Amino acid sequence: MTYNQQIPVKTYYDSILQSIGHTPMIRLNAIVADLPCTVLAKVESFNPGLSAKDRIALLMIEKAERSGKLMPGGTVIESTSGNTGFSVAMVCAVKGYKCILTAPSKISEEKQMALKAMGAELKVCPANAKPDDPESYYSVAKQLNADIPNSFYINQYYNTDNSLAHYRTTGPEIWQQSGGNITHYFAACGTGGTLTGTARFLKRKKPGIQIIGVDAYGSVLKKYHETGEFDENEIYPYKLEAVGKNIIPANVDFDLVDEFVKVRDGDAAFRARELATTEGILAGYSSGAALQGVFEYADRLRPEDVVVVLFSDHGSKYFQKIFNDDWMREQGFME
Repeated sequence: MTYNQQIPVKTYYDSILQSIGHTPMIRLNAIVADLPCTVLAKVESFNPGLSAKDRIALLMIEKAERSGKLMPGGTVIESTSGNTGFSVAMVCAVKGYKCILTAPSKISEEKQMALKAMGAELKVCPANAKPDDPESYYSVAKQLNADIPNSFYINQYYNTDNSLAHYRTTGPEIWQQSGGNITHYFAACGTGGTLTGTARFLKRKKPGIQIIGVDAYGSVLKKYHETGEFDENEIYPYKLEAVGKNIIPANVDFDLVDEFVKVRDGDAAFRARELATTEGILAGYSSGAALQGVFEYADRLRPEDVVVVLFSDHGSKYFQKIFNDDWMREQGFME
């Protein structure tokens, strides 16, 4: 190519929202050197809101607009562990809606600051409140929706447009970027949209693909998948964000998941730190969990396998947590 040749690219986007999606897939090398297979990372921090949640926020809000559930001058309400809230606030800023978010107190200080910086009103709720507790971040969001006229509660846990966004975008991108050679898909499971929305597309393309959900110790998802029993004894406090649940979200299609693996808080934190120092990828806590899930499953992987693991957000949201030695010591992860 000569210096004067024109490169056929779009010169600009009409808004930040048009830059959502089409994130890169990056082969991992040093960190997976002991694994027998190819491991590819779908790095969602390349979205403008630094996470995969941009995809669902845009689709759910635009579908609400088209259906008349969200009218001009309205208020958008969401319960969030941080990433969805930031994406919702970003979309609301562009479209001119007021945004109110409820969040559990365990979300990082960086996430709280980011939500407020985007113009959202944030209500922090007790992290360990049961879902039906009036003070839980789920219940507070529902009550705000009931009290505020012309408001729309996105409700990412039960709004199945969450998984639809990934069926329409993330799944096709992974299929194309892997050349259809993907054999295993690993993703952290929180609301379930990223895991099972993507899985639905991939399973239709290649029914034999293995879908592995990554769960947290302290969450009910793995046992529910294996037994159909909602066991409250499985529920206890943990540090991981956007991984696991103490409810069964409607977006988790358990029939699409071949297996759940659980990872520990400390293991996920160290894996995210290792990812930064070996691969130069600064990814978040749930991304460390997703990659740790691959290692938990490693003894079943073969040289011909092509594993795709989804890194859902950026590590800059966790500088005061997993990338902070003092915090790591306070949790008992480091001596």
